[in-house]
Amino acid sequence: MHSDIVISQSDHRPMYLQIMEQVKQKVAVGDWAPGMEIPSIRQLAMDLRVSVITIKRAYLELEREGVIVTQHGKGSFIAPNPDLSPRLYDEEFSEHLEKVARLGELLGLSSEEIARRTKEAANRLNETRATKEIV
Repeated sequence: MHSDIVISQSDHRPMYLQIMEQVKQKVAVGDWAPGMEIPSIRQLAMDLRVSVITIKRAYLELEREGVIVTQHGKGSFIAPNPDLSPRLYDEEFSEHLEKVARLGELLGLSSEEIARRTKEAANRLNETRATKEIV
């Protein structure tokens, strides 16, 4: 099973966090469906050329968060929890908002200016949706 998970050496976050984020994204967008078997710890460690301990930590954290379930002797699977995707989208949304805030700060924007621009972007999106619904 090919995982399509990639470790970035330029990313300053620990590798296990990069793995966790990518698994969550795959679940959130539906690439990895509930009940789907995911790569074994050993297989993913070999594919990514990282320590088994790194993968094990990522999987333990994902299990603790309810993203995956592990059945001894059978492997790890995406959890069957139907409320999983909305929670993951919310987490991803929060991460993007934090990035927007950091970028705004780098640009010297006030929090009010960041909020104004964010609201404008949301309004443009709503206008685009409304136009598509009319057509």
